[in-house]
Amino acid sequence: MTEIFGREGDDAPASPRSPGTRPRSPLNGPRLAGRVSVRQLARTVLLGIVAVLALAFQPPDASAREGRQLVAAGAQTSAQAPHARTAVRAAHPPQPREAAAPERPGAQGEDQFPVLLGSAAGVLLLVAGGAALVGWRLRRQTGGVRPAEMRRQYDHHDAVLHAVREGVLILGSDGRLLLANDEARRLLELPADAERCPVADLGLEPQLSALLASGRAATDEVLLAGDRLLAVNVRPTAPRGRPAGTVVTLRDTRELRALAGRAGVAQERLKLIYDAGLRIGTTLDVGRTAEELAEVAVPRFADVVTVELLEPVLRGDEPTVGANAELQRMAVKGVPEETAIYRVGEVIRYVPGTPMATGLASGRPVLVDDLPASDAWRQQDPDGTQRVLDAGIRSLITTPLQARGVVLGLANYWRSGASGTFEEEDLAFAEELTARAAVAIDNARRYTREHTTAVTLQRSLLPQTLPEQSALAVAHRYLPAHAGVGGDWFDVIPLPGARVALVVGDVVGHGLHAAATMGRLRTAVHNFSALDLPPDELLNHLDELVTHIDTDEARAADLGTGADPGTGTGGRGALDGAGTGAGGRAGDPDGVPGRTGITGATCLYAIYDPVTGRVTLATAGHPAPAVIGPDGSVSFPEVPVSPPLGLGGSVPVETAELTLSEGSRLVLYTDGLVENRDRDIATGLELLRTALAAAADRTPEETCTAVLDAMLPDHPSDDIALMVARTQLLDPTRVAEWEVPSDPAAVAPVRAACLRTLESWGLAAIDFTTELILSELITNAIRYGAQPIRVRLLYDRALICEVSDGTSASPHLRRAATTDEGGRGLFLVAQFAHRWGTRYTPGGKVIWTEQSLDGDRPEPGPDAAEDVLDQWDDVPAL
Repeated sequence: MTEIFGREGDDAPASPRSPGTRPRSPLNGPRLAGRVSVRQLARTVLLGIVAVLALAFQPPDASAREGRQLVAAGAQTSAQAPHARTAVRAAHPPQPREAAAPERPGAQGEDQFPVLLGSAAGVLLLVAGGAALVGWRLRRQTGGVRPAEMRRQYDHHDAVLHAVREGVLILGSDGRLLLANDEARRLLELPADAERCPVADLGLEPQLSALLASGRAATDEVLLAGDRLLAVNVRPTAPRGRPAGTVVTLRDTRELRALAGRAGVAQERLKLIYDAGLRIGTTLDVGRTAEELAEVAVPRFADVVTVELLEPVLRGDEPTVGANAELQRMAVKGVPEETAIYRVGEVIRYVPGTPMATGLASGRPVLVDDLPASDAWRQQDPDGTQRVLDAGIRSLITTPLQARGVVLGLANYWRSGASGTFEEEDLAFAEELTARAAVAIDNARRYTREHTTAVTLQRSLLPQTLPEQSALAVAHRYLPAHAGVGGDWFDVIPLPGARVALVVGDVVGHGLHAAATMGRLRTAVHNFSALDLPPDELLNHLDELVTHIDTDEARAADLGTGADPGTGTGGRGALDGAGTGAGGRAGDPDGVPGRTGITGATCLYAIYDPVTGRVTLATAGHPAPAVIGPDGSVSFPEVPVSPPLGLGGSVPVETAELTLSEGSRLVLYTDGLVENRDRDIATGLELLRTALAAAADRTPEETCTAVLDAMLPDHPSDDIALMVARTQLLDPTRVAEWEVPSDPAAVAPVRAACLRTLESWGLAAIDFTTELILSELITNAIRYGAQPIRVRLLYDRALICEVSDGTSASPHLRRAATTDEGGRGLFLVAQFAHRWGTRYTPGGKVIWTEQSLDGDRPEPGPDAAEDVLDQWDDVPAL
C-alpha cells in the first residue's frame, strides 16, 4: 500500500481538499521505475559519448585495435553501476608512450573514422534498446494505459473519493493511516497531519480504534465517534500482490435515518398520488368524487379533510368566483360530521381575508402553519374555530379545486399537533393531489350538464301526466341508465269508444340521438292513434317511418362524405345489403357521418276495450307483456313475433287478442328490466314472474315498486320503462245498443229510445243535441250505408254515440254553400259534438261522437235551433 498511496515531495502541490496531503496517483509507482531506467540510460549514453571523444583525441601512436577494445569495453560496462568510467580505467591502465614511427599525413584520420562510426552506431543501438526496455517496463506496470489516460483516471478517482458522502480510510499493514477523504476527516474530526500516523494516535474512541487496528472484517457495526453513531465497514485488501492494507468506510446513522425518512415520505406520497388516480373519479357524480378525495387524503396526508364546491358546479354550470360566492360542503372526513363547523349540504360564504377566501380569489394554495395565532382564520366563525382548536387542530392548507383555469371549490387539509404541522414543502403535494381531484370533479360537472340536458329533453318527450280514462288504472316507472339517457318510452292514449291504447317502445342506443328518435316515434304513434288504426296497421306505418328515418340519415352521411345523393352510394354511409352503413359503426349514438344506417327500435301497441274486456295487441321486436290474473297467477301470453321497426319490410305484423277478466293486470316493460350483462333474458323473465307473483294482491303502484326492488341492478346499463295497468269493465247498465233496419221510418223510434235512455242516465240536459247528432248519423247510415246498422250509447266520462254500418266509405266534412240543398249534416255534428271521427272495423266502419257532460259547449238558443232545423234538409219529417 505504501507504493500506491504516500506523501509526495515538493514537486507535487498539496490537495485543496486535504491540506498538505493528497492520494498518490497510480502513476507514482511507474514513475519511480521509469526514473531509475532513464538515469541508467542517461549514464550509458554519457559513457558512449566519452568513449567516442576519447578515441577522437587519442594520441597518434595508439593503434586502432586498442580503440576498438576501448569502445567494446565501454559498451560492455554501459549497464553496470554508476561508476562505469572508473571500471573502464581500471581495466585499461594507461600505457607508457613510445616513440612512434612517422606516418604519412591523413593516415591517422583515416584510421579513426571507422572506429568513430562504429562507436556512434553502438551508442544509438544502446539508446534504442534502453528506451524500449523502459517502455516495456512502464507498460507492464500500468497495464498498457497511457500516462495521459492515467492522469485523467487519477483526477476522476480523486474527485469521486472526496465528493462521496461516506468516509473512506486507507490503512497500511503496519496500522498507519495512509489516506482519509474529506468526509472521514469531518466524521472523525481528524487533524490535518493525521496521515502516516498510527491509528492508536488519532484520538478515536477505544472501540473504533481497536476495530481499525485489528484489521478484521466488519459490516455495518455501529460504534461511537464523539457525538455520532457511525456505521463502520472494514475490508482487508492486497492490490496486485503489494503489501496488505485495510479499507474502512464510515456513515453517520442519524443522517442515514433522516435520509431514509425523507425517502420514505417521498415514496409514500408517490403511492398516495397513485392511489388517488385510482380511487378518485370512479363515478361521474360530483358529490361522490369530493368524498373520494377526502377518503384518500385521510389519514395519509391530513387528519381532517373538508371539501366545498361552488353551487353552480352541482348543477353542471360553469362557476364564477365573486365576493359573495356560495359554496356547499360536500364532504367531511376525519371527524364526526356533527362536530364540524359546517355539515355536509350547508351553504358557506367565506369572509374576505380568511385563508379560504384568499385561496378562492388567488387560485393558489394557502398555508396556515399556526392556527392558534391566525386572527384571519378566526374571523369566519370565532366560536366554531375555537371548537376546532379545542379538538387539537393546529395547521391548515386550503387549496382551490381548479381545472382548465376555472376554480370549482376548495379542499381544506387539517392536521393536529400530534401529526406535526404542515410545512412549505407540503404545499406542492397538496396542490398536486387537489389538481387530480379537480379534473375528476370537472369531468363529473360537465357530464352532469350533458346528462341533465339529455334527461330534460327525454323527460319532456315522455308523458308528463297520464290522461284521465276509466278503462285502466295505470302506474308507471321510468329509470334512465347510469351511463346516459336512452330511447325507452311509454304512453297511455285514450281512444274513441272508451278504449285505451298502451304503448311501450325502445330505441337502441344512448344519448341525445336516441332521445330525439324516441320523441319522433312517440309523436308518430299519437298521430296514427288519432286515425284509430288497429295495432298491426299502426306498427306497419311506424315501420315505414323508421325506414324513412334511416334512409334520410344515410343520405345525410353520404352527403357529408361526398357521395352521390342521387344514388346513395360512393360514401361511407352507403347502405350495404343488411341496411347498415358500409363505413359506419353499429350503435354510434351521435348521429354523425358514419353512424349506423339502422335506428334500431322496438314497440308494443295494445288496445283495451272496457266494454268487452278484450285486448288486441301487436309487437315489433318487443318482449311480450305479462298478465296477472285476478287469482294471482302470472302468465306470459303467446304473441306473434315480428321484426323490429325498420327491418320489417314485406313481413306483415300479426296481432293477438286476449280476453281479460276485470281486475287483471297487464304488465308492459322494456328489455332493460329483464336483461343486462349479468343475466340473460330467460333468467330475467323468471325473476319477473316471481316478483309479480309476490305482488299479486297489490295496487299497480305497489306492484311497480316491488318489481323494481326485486330486479333493478345496482348500476343499470340500459333504460327501464315499466307500466302496470289494472283492467276495469264499463258498467253494463251504462251501455245501450239498438239494431236499425234500412228504413228511414226507423229513425224516429230509435231516436226516442235513445232519449229515454238518456233520461234514465240523468242526461236529459243534452238530449236536444244528442237528438240532432243521432238523427244525422242514423239517416246517413240508412241512406248511404249497408246492413248491419247499429246504434250504441256509452255513458263514461263523456256520452259516446256510435253508429256503425257495413260499408267502408267514410263521410267528409265540408261547408255547404247557401244555394246547396244539403251537405250540412256533418257540419252540424261537428258543431254540437266535442269530438267526432270514424274508425274502421273488419265488417265496415263506425262513426262516433263524444259529448262533454260538464257543459263545455253552450247550448244553442231556441231561435238558433229553429234556424239550424230550417237549413237541415237531410233530417226526415218527424
